Amino acid sequence: MRFNQVLLMVVLAGMFLLTSCDDKQTGDKFEVNGTISNSSAKIIYLEELPVGTMQSMVIDSAKLGADGKYSLQARTNEQSIFNLRLDAFQYPLASLINDAKVITVDVKFTNSQSEFAENYEVKGSPVSAQLRDYMKSLNNDLQRIYLLSKVADSLQQRVTPDSVMAPLIAQHSSIAEKIKRSSLDAIAKSENPAFTMFVLGYYQATANNPAFGLQGLTNDEVGAIINNVAAKYPDHRGVASVKKEFDVQQQKAQQQQQQASIPIWVGKTAPEISLPDINGQEIRLSSYKGKYVLVDFWASWCKPCRYENPNVVNAYNKYKGQNFDIIGVSLDEKKDAWMKAIKDDNLEWTHISDLKGWGSAVVPMYEISGIPFNVLLDPDGKVIAEGLRGSALDAKLGELLK
Repeated sequence: MRFNQVLLMVVLAGMFLLTSCDDKQTGDKFEVNGTISNSSAKIIYLEELPVGTMQSMVIDSAKLGADGKYSLQARTNEQSIFNLRLDAFQYPLASLINDAKVITVDVKFTNSQSEFAENYEVKGSPVSAQLRDYMKSLNNDLQRIYLLSKVADSLQQRVTPDSVMAPLIAQHSSIAEKIKRSSLDAIAKSENPAFTMFVLGYYQATANNPAFGLQGLTNDEVGAIINNVAAKYPDHRGVASVKKEFDVQQQKAQQQQQQASIPIWVGKTAPEISLPDINGQEIRLSSYKGKYVLVDFWASWCKPCRYENPNVVNAYNKYKGQNFDIIGVSLDEKKDAWMKAIKDDNLEWTHISDLKGWGSAVVPMYEISGIPFNVLLDPDGKVIAEGLRGSALDAKLGELLK
């Protein structure tokens, strides 16, 4: 994955977090200039990421001079994200933030026909340079994860001892943790609202891509960051818009959760489940008696399940040494997809499935109408809670296992 291909990920998957001004004809003017060297492009565009859409909006364009020089202008009432894009190219060349009146972006291609620049120089805009460095660093780490995954996938095609796989898994986990830590550190140190929202959107977009196996931020963590930025920059309309939309979505999710959480199993003994694990060994739910156990119904194809998995992982890592365990019951049909999701989402507990999808015997047995769904059992096998999602799972376990 090249440096500027990551820009596309931000534009597509992090768009919901990036906002801009409503009136392009008012506000302070700023200029972007520079030189594009060793490229066959003829025109350069300045694009702003608009509110509530998945496509960027062209603000200005200019012909590249014979020497590759260009000058672009735009007006904006507040700091936001802008992209530079060359004609006939699908992907942005660079991203920047208008924290200065004049920003210089110089790009030198190693191949005149290349669509991607390995790097670019930014002058006059400290935050844009910070943005470039952040993305370059993370992309290097993502490339390392990609290469590790290719090696691991190749080894999994053969009979490979755990002693060979374990170092690869440990290295992947270390890089993934570094990415999360550096992203949160960048957010904590940020003095620019647009940069903060960019990093937040970038990290969540990447974490939501199962191919990288990163641990996404929980809704509570995302909400805390957004609330902090909104309080710090109360006059930033883009941040206010993001906060308003996030609050609305959270309220809707809570209402849906409340409607779906009318308990039908609490106080009852959980029906027995006996299904094969990933190795074909029959696993019985009753064998978990003596522990608090979360029976988590999910599937690799279920996006809400995948988005919820980081919360379940956090709970497992926090309480696994306190007489608590999880058993994942999948409504998958394809074993390869099921096993890949387990690996990509770092789901380290036992997983079982008859690979019959919605035709699984557990669906009518537990009256499952939608997933993700879970029931929490006490050591006697009785259901003491169900439908625990987000922070509710951690809160319930904290209450029981304190």
